[in-house]
Amino acid sequence: MRSIRAAAVGAVTMSLALAATACGGGSSSGGGSNDSPKELTYWASNQGASVEVDKKVLQPELDKFEKETGIKVKLEVVPWSDLLNRILTATTSGQGPDVLNIGNTWSASLQATGALLPWDAKNFEKIGGRDRFVDSALGSTGVEGQDPAAVPLYSMAYALYYNKQMFADAGITKPPATWDELVETGRKISRDGKWGLGAEGSNLSNNIHQVFVLAKQHGADFFTADGKPDFTSDGAVAAVKQYVDLMAQDKVVAPGNAEYAQNQSLSDFAKGKTAMVLWQTASATFKTMGMKDDEWGVAPAPVPSGAPGAGKATNSMVAGINMAVFKNSDNLDGATTFVKFMTSDAEQKLLNKAYGSIPPVKAAQSDPAFNTQATAVLRETLATSAAALPQVPDESQFETAVGTAVKELFADAANGREVTTESVKEKLAKAQQQMPSK
Repeated sequence: MRSIRAAAVGAVTMSLALAATACGGGSSSGGGSNDSPKELTYWASNQGASVEVDKKVLQPELDKFEKETGIKVKLEVVPWSDLLNRILTATTSGQGPDVLNIGNTWSASLQATGALLPWDAKNFEKIGGRDRFVDSALGSTGVEGQDPAAVPLYSMAYALYYNKQMFADAGITKPPATWDELVETGRKISRDGKWGLGAEGSNLSNNIHQVFVLAKQHGADFFTADGKPDFTSDGAVAAVKQYVDLMAQDKVVAPGNAEYAQNQSLSDFAKGKTAMVLWQTASATFKTMGMKDDEWGVAPAPVPSGAPGAGKATNSMVAGINMAVFKNSDNLDGATTFVKFMTSDAEQKLLNKAYGSIPPVKAAQSDPAFNTQATAVLRETLATSAAALPQVPDESQFETAVGTAVKELFADAANGREVTTESVKEKLAKAQQQMPSK
């Protein structure tokens, strides 16, 4: 999932959404129809450097779809800070789009609302079949054993991006492969107004992505095998502390990053203020920000041993965007036709090139564009060393509760308050208490 989102649920809670009947697309009957066969509404997630960039990428493709099918698509690009709240409101009010993008980590939570069209064998057949998609992407489309709630659209993974000139100026010849090396590298650079690593301390989802991966490296998870919250295990606490300590103790992240939530760390990187950033599919954004491709490099995100892989060598979550249909759409046939168009081989190549992401469609991955400096590391990470966030109904509450705890700990660090194992555990215990009771 694109990590610029804040995942703020606001006043709309998942408990309300869980009580909702299926809804969306403008029909109030609770069931889908084809009463409006010539139009669709589409909520797209903000994938580019700005909403305007996304409109420039998507509108020509929507015009192409209209020319081919006669169906006009009304586009709204929704910022990540608003998207989950908007979707939850739609599941309770019955007033939503026909088709929408969702972060893949939300799939199980939104599936539990009953609002989304299930992608059973019959619906998959309408878009060319389930076997067109790579397994890792399908693993983040809903609860295991149930028909997926969405279809993969863009696949992403985290990597370590580094500024070649800043490395050269500091006498650093290669990117760090371990966390110890990253801290050592960061300390060499963090002086005279420049910093080793960028972070987005107020971005709840980015916080979750980072501490989830670190928990894997500590042999822990934030949920038990049966889906119950387990936020205060030794490994989970160590993961959160390690991440916040990059600012609090290691001093390689600027205190001001505690307030970052909307790509500011990428802007700092592009301006030469920060030497490294852990991000997913950042190449297109760097170009938009005026950075040349030869000014940055990319390497696998750090692991304790330096050799990425499965288990404790996991170095990314399986990031990505899925495409869903509200099952009470008043243009169900048009909605599935649109999903087929957006996941076609040709559109997958075009759209993922534009965003620097990886196609979750197997045939599209063969394009040489997905074996470049910008994408080869991401593709390898997805294939060998990425893990899916737990596909449990409470995942979105987890992002909000634990993501906020990490945000508060970054604020403590930025204000000079000591971040201890005890204070981390206390914050995580409070977050666990906020989870729905069973």
